[in-house]
Amino acid sequence: MHRTVVAVVLLLLLAPTAAAAETCTEPLSLVYERIAGAVVSIQATKINKVRPQQRFETIVGSGVIIDRDGQTLTNAHVVDGAASLSVELDSRIRVPARVLGLDPVLDLALLRLETSTPLPIARLGDSSTVKVGDEVVAIGNPVGLDQTMTRGIVSGLNRLLPGISDEPMIQTDAPINPGNSGGPLVNRCGAVIGINTLISEEAPSVGFAVPVNAAKAVLRDLREVGRVVRPWLGIQGRAVDASLGSIVRLPIASGYLVEVVFDGSPADRAGIRGGNLSLIVQGDEYLLGGDIVTAIHGTAIRSHQDYVAKVRTLRVGQRVKVVVMREGHGRELMVTVGERPRLPSDLAE
Repeated sequence: MHRTVVAVVLLLLLAPTAAAAETCTEPLSLVYERIAGAVVSIQATKINKVRPQQRFETIVGSGVIIDRDGQTLTNAHVVDGAASLSVELDSRIRVPARVLGLDPVLDLALLRLETSTPLPIARLGDSSTVKVGDEVVAIGNPVGLDQTMTRGIVSGLNRLLPGISDEPMIQTDAPINPGNSGGPLVNRCGAVIGINTLISEEAPSVGFAVPVNAAKAVLRDLREVGRVVRPWLGIQGRAVDASLGSIVRLPIASGYLVEVVFDGSPADRAGIRGGNLSLIVQGDEYLLGGDIVTAIHGTAIRSHQDYVAKVRTLRVGQRVKVVVMREGHGRELMVTVGERPRLPSDLAE
């Protein structure tokens, strides 16, 4: 009996480790064969409203087929505002496509390919198991060179890019170039772990991909609603510490400094104030003079991550109490949560 119990305990201890460790060592050529058939080239024709002498421009990107009915993931910036879409399959067949849904926050779009041709699909992996150092490949159409595979590693996780995205991204050194946008980042087992999105202007060897788990979380909304409904207060700002007050000689509490309040937003209607005094302190620029949010709906706010995480838990239409520090005095304001609209900064160049 004692030996049986010990054996059961050992099995329970070992089982999660075995399940979590998916190790694949097959040649990269086989990984390519497994996934390349589901990678497509996308051509989007857009009307250029800025250049009268060049009314039409063609944007080339990549995509990955995820369902037999033609559902295909790509980047929103590839297809946003397209007057027409054309997709070339791995078989060289060109088919029309239409946008089912678009999310400018994650920079994702879901297309449906209009074809009766049987389509290969890619397997979506689990980006929560990805580790720094994992070997990955990117497959797409860089500078028009279709079905190109490049190799690298995961060089960072949970990368936040201020001014670009509040969503954590996967960093990779696998070469990504114009035309790769929307194509898959694939692990050694041939599973998609991310959607390649952008590269750093300062360091071309630094690329970023939307984690596939984030994409999977919004697929239903993109398919059924055409957009992702997100709660929104209408504030942009940054974290500040009370110690800043002694430097700038202003009453400052630790919290989330409101620098910008969008016109007509829930925060604007509730009377939350933005900044009006620009100061550079130790190399950082602050827009001071606005309210400092210290709590939302009973949760203390001390960082940008605190603010983003709390707002995500709210519901559109919900009334919440927002505690702010204004000119050294605390105030409580009631804000009705709105739906995040598309903002001017979304999908900006």
